[in-house]
Amino acid sequence: MKTLARLATLGALTLAMTAFSQGTAAQDLKGKYMKTPTGYLMVLRHGDNVLQSLEQLAQAEKIPSASFVGIGFMSEATFGFYDFARKQFDPKTFRNVEMASMTGSIAWKEGKPSIHAHGTVTDGTFNGAGGHLLGLTVGTGSCEVTIVVNPERLERFVDPEIQANVLGLPQH
Repeated sequence: MKTLARLATLGALTLAMTAFSQGTAAQDLKGKYMKTPTGYLMVLRHGDNVLQSLEQLAQAEKIPSASFVGIGFMSEATFGFYDFARKQFDPKTFRNVEMASMTGSIAWKEGKPSIHAHGTVTDGTFNGAGGHLLGLTVGTGSCEVTIVVNPERLERFVDPEIQANVLGLPQH
């Protein structure tokens, strides 16, 4: 009986923590996004973590899946080139850059939002860099992200042939 009571208490605690973390995520984004006819417009400011904010939005608004595009000034943009032989990204960080273009998708993996984003940045000399985005922090000014919501929930999974995450489409 004591075990059952402990499990019930643990379950209630887990539920409360989940509700708190979702409430906290929504609170962190308060005033940073608005609903549009096709999804959302998010405007992030200095110091905001773009990829984390997209995850929080997906969680708070229960977005089944989406595509997004964005622009803005970044204090840091970290790109990664995936090395299939080692099954890991080789990262490189660029500071104080203009995000000329960012595009990506929101799906789900193991019950959590999964963001896949690529982009291109330029520096003050107009030299560019780009690729898979691993991290993105807004610098002076803002970052504008337009999110177009899809009605069907999409999941990512590890493709056994290539051992990499891929987006799964519904099988109708």
